[in-house]
Amino acid sequence: MFARWGDVVCRWRFGVIAVVAAGLLALSGYGWGVQNLLYSGGMDDPNSPSTQAAILADQAFGRNHDVDVAVLYTAPAGKTVDDPDFSSAVVASLNSLPHRYPDEIAKVNLAYWPTETGSAAVAAATKDKTRAIATIALKDTADTSGYESIKNAFAIPGVDVQVGGLQPVASALQGTIADDMHRMEVLAIPLVAVLLFFVFGGIVAAALPLIGGVLTVGSANGIVRIITHFTPVNSFVAPVVSMVGLGLAIDYGLFIVSRYREELAAGRDVPTAVRRTVMTAGRTVVFSATMIIASLGGLLLFPQGFLKSIAYGAIATVALAALTAITILPAVLAILGRRVDALGLKRFRRTRTAAEIDASLWSRSTSWVIRNPRKVAIPIVIGLFLLILPIRSIAFGGFTEKYLPPDNPTRVAQEQIDKYFPFRKSDPLQLVFITDNPTAIGPLVDQANKAPGLTSAGFGIPSRSTTQPDVFRTTATMVDSSHPDAAMKYLRGLHVPDGTRMIVGGVPAIQYDTIAAMLDRVPLMILLVFALSTILMFLTFGSLILPLKAAFMSALGLGSTLGILSWIFVEGHGSGLLNFTPQPIQANVLAVIIAIIYGLSTDYEVFLVSRMVEARARGASTSEAIREGTAHTGRIITAAALILFVVTGAFAFSDLVMMQYIAYGMIAALFIDATLLRMLLVPATMQLLGDRCWWAPAWMKRIQRRIGLGEAVPDEPDALPQEIGELARASR
Repeated sequence: MFARWGDVVCRWRFGVIAVVAAGLLALSGYGWGVQNLLYSGGMDDPNSPSTQAAILADQAFGRNHDVDVAVLYTAPAGKTVDDPDFSSAVVASLNSLPHRYPDEIAKVNLAYWPTETGSAAVAAATKDKTRAIATIALKDTADTSGYESIKNAFAIPGVDVQVGGLQPVASALQGTIADDMHRMEVLAIPLVAVLLFFVFGGIVAAALPLIGGVLTVGSANGIVRIITHFTPVNSFVAPVVSMVGLGLAIDYGLFIVSRYREELAAGRDVPTAVRRTVMTAGRTVVFSATMIIASLGGLLLFPQGFLKSIAYGAIATVALAALTAITILPAVLAILGRRVDALGLKRFRRTRTAAEIDASLWSRSTSWVIRNPRKVAIPIVIGLFLLILPIRSIAFGGFTEKYLPPDNPTRVAQEQIDKYFPFRKSDPLQLVFITDNPTAIGPLVDQANKAPGLTSAGFGIPSRSTTQPDVFRTTATMVDSSHPDAAMKYLRGLHVPDGTRMIVGGVPAIQYDTIAAMLDRVPLMILLVFALSTILMFLTFGSLILPLKAAFMSALGLGSTLGILSWIFVEGHGSGLLNFTPQPIQANVLAVIIAIIYGLSTDYEVFLVSRMVEARARGASTSEAIREGTAHTGRIITAAALILFVVTGAFAFSDLVMMQYIAYGMIAALFIDATLLRMLLVPATMQLLGDRCWWAPAWMKRIQRRIGLGEAVPDEPDALPQEIGELARASR
């Protein structure tokens, strides 16, 4: 199939470029400005009781705007907030806000001073009267766009003003994404272009993978925009699409162009080189992308819109990267012919012959590994298990201002507000009652006030909905809302009399339910991804041992990566250097890390083992196949990992700790995968397994033969795909 597709692309190269490029460019144009259509929600489980409580409360009482914006005013040294000049300036500013921004600001809810729309409260100032607070309600918007247009409206000349609250914090968290994207455009893309030039030794060859990467990211944004018409999409999908799309598309392009140049160096004409490139590297790209998509598809098992958004965007990106690699790139190569090496330096652009590859450092080092497999495998496995140990400290939390750097103005403001005015915290627990017997609520509230972790004020007298008279609610502030487990278990364990329903909600409850939903489904995700990747690798390689070995390698890489991340971000090693606060990781990120890193690990495994299988199918012994496969892919895998390292590294400087977590996770995984695992542990393990590497039950081999996904024999252009075991030497 792939050989025929290579012939089609070569023969109809101009038509293929015109059709596919036009489609990708149209999607790219349509996707322009997609960031404005994304939203910041979707972190919680929509089916959880806490989310049901929030929906019911909004329906019965209207959306809560009490702490949309909280503004902290600090009096000058030696003065108080009662100073006439100070208070008059603040009151004038507060009174003007609804008039200056009638489409964004609804009213001033509460302030220390009397205002036109808000009530005055003595408790809105500290006891020493050096600080006072005002809370402002915004008009309903689906995201933070309403706040974005007024974020500079609260400044007062000569007055120390700090702005916190739900909307400013959400805006600050979302605003870092635009900075991350700009950093990638300014730093990563030029550095990748330089790396590709030295990998290929020429501008033309280096430009091809980069063009594929840009087309992939642009068109993926178009797909994301289409998806926004059917379901809300979280804004975090934008950096993930850019990071995964640019990195993978360039990696795929690197493998395609490298194989094409290798075929030309072997003396083959251009049509044959294109066909063989698609038949080998193109086929591997397609199956690699399929396995990554299977890994990312595990995110669809989770109810959170955030994870579904990542899945939609990343799956579209990987599919487009593979499409570009087997359509536009081969077609352009067919047009360029031997001019693919144009505009370069002869010293770098010369493709090595097979004999030179066999004498290379990669070949010699692999030969040493083959001779000493136990000396290599045992220390590496022990070292990786030691890296896994810090995972015992992994903990999960919600999405708060602490994911911003400690010196971020919005985070500083929110921490000051929480410190001096804890009754204005934006994350209280909430109890929602549905009953036609109001007398049943009092005893329940009394019991609820005994919940561990509440402040002394406890739950107040419930308020009654004016539109739904059978609905009541009350709230209470927690001493430490990041640890609601004990309170949640207590409250949900209370006996509620017949005819009355009590739902526990609020931010801590949503956080608790989100973590529970994630932990409940992660095992199923891992099992499903393992099963799918095993089946796909078996159908690709015709061996049952190879996919099981790959799963073990991926588990080692993933576990050690999570251990490293726990050591850094949870235990706090390097927090000063990286400018973050050690804390539990946002629960949803664990699933993202598992999907992306497991997928990338499988990606490199496929590229490495496919070359070994190719050699084995030509009749090489197991040791010869291991050496040849590693020698021919070692340099390319290293270059691909380095390129993805650079792309990911741009996001390692993010101000958003959640983005840092993913970026450093990918960096650690890439280093472990491209060095310890693929170049050392995989060859050592396969050598220890010997000819058992190619084993599968006879009935499975028959299924694989019928499906026809076995390796073709590249040295025989017209050979049909055949099952590996029938072509290889009989196992000894």
